[in-house]
Amino acid sequence: MRSTNIILSRILFFLYLVAVAFVCFMRPDRLPDVQKDILGIPSDKVAHFLMFFPFPILTFLSFGKPNKKPWGAVLFAFLNLLAGSAVAALTEYVQGLLPYRTKDFSDFKADFLALVISTLLVFLVDISGIKKRSR
Repeated sequence: MRSTNIILSRILFFLYLVAVAFVCFMRPDRLPDVQKDILGIPSDKVAHFLMFFPFPILTFLSFGKPNKKPWGAVLFAFLNLLAGSAVAALTEYVQGLLPYRTKDFSDFKADFLALVISTLLVFLVDISGIKKRSR
């Protein structure tokens, strides 16, 4: 049962990465028209936040294993944040190379904020699991 869940999680993670690439690299004229801001926050930054928020959760479900020690949870959280940041930076870099897209450091900041918050949540779940298993 666990291996089936891992396989499904990895398929979902792969589809998620394909969707992120599609949205990040498609021509802007194919994107739907949306309002300019949401609660005073530029809508493209909200989209970037929402796009990268699932990354740490999906990596944890796909590649994480129950840690036995807190340092394992810290290491996984750090590597998770590092991998997500690399994907976010890569998307901005590639956008800068495309003639119909631009790179924007503010987009990376929105991505990174989502990654930090989501990684923290995954870390807290991992740590609570360690505490439950140690009882």
